[in-house]
Order: sequence, then structure tokens, then C-alpha cells
Amino acid sequence: MRRPVKKRNIPGPDVKFGDEMVEKLINYVMLRGQKETARKVVYAAFEVIKNDKEGGDPVEVFKTAMQNAGPLMEVRSRRVGGANYQVPREVRPERRTSLALRWIISGARGQKGVPMFKALAAEILLAAKNEGNAVKKRDDVHKMAEANRAFAHFAW
Repeated sequence: MRRPVKKRNIPGPDVKFGDEMVEKLINYVMLRGQKETARKVVYAAFEVIKNDKEGGDPVEVFKTAMQNAGPLMEVRSRRVGGANYQVPREVRPERRTSLALRWIISGARGQKGVPMFKALAAEILLAAKNEGNAVKKRDDVHKMAEANRAFAHFAW
């Protein structure tokens, strides 16, 4: 049996919005320990969202995007009798947020020739409207889980 999850380090609220999810986003955007650069990128992206015509409060738009991009089900590999099965499983809330953040940021980094803050703002706005790369990735994961529903009885 797996041991219980250890107490994880939860980042404190960020300086500008006082929100823990925004600080987590900053930490995911950060490369090579350059937190101040990551902070500037995220705050510039939130400024773009605030000034956008269909954007409103950037933190609310970001939280909506996180809800839309986070998967509810995923498949995990399970070895049963010499064969590997893709068993659909529910996603824990911590993993759901980390996957959503990862997919939003990878979608933003995938846009070439665009400054990171603009790409991040665009990806967050698209995810808030149930569009974009992160939501497409979530839909692919859900389709995979739906296709392998027959193996749900192997769940552990």
C-alpha cells in the first residue's frame, strides 16, 4: 500500500493580488530560479487580461481558466497478468491544478515569435472560454479515459 502524501510546501500569497494560485503560476513560469522575471511576465499578462475587452478581473479569469483546463479523469498504466492496461482514474485536486498550470504554460511557450506575457495572457483567456491548447489537452485526456472505461474494474 502506498504511504500517505507528505505535508507539502504551499507557497504563500503573491505580493500584488494576495492569491496563492497566482504565486503557484509564477513558480511554474519561472526558469532557472529567475523569480522576479517570472513575476514580471505574469503581472504583465494579467495587465493584458485586465485591458482586454472580454477580460475582467484577471484573477477571476485565471481561476476560470484553471477550472476549465484541469482534467477530472485520466488514465494510469496498470499491469495485470502480463498485460498493461490503461485504467481510468479520478484526478486528485492537487494534480488537477498542477496539470492545468503545466498545460497552460506549455501552450503559451509553444507560441513562437510572441512575447511570453502576451502568449500567457492569450492562453489564459482562451482557457477561460473553453478553447486553446490546454483545454484541447484536457479533452484528449478525457477521451482517452472514456475509451478505456472497459478497464475501470482494474482500478486499485
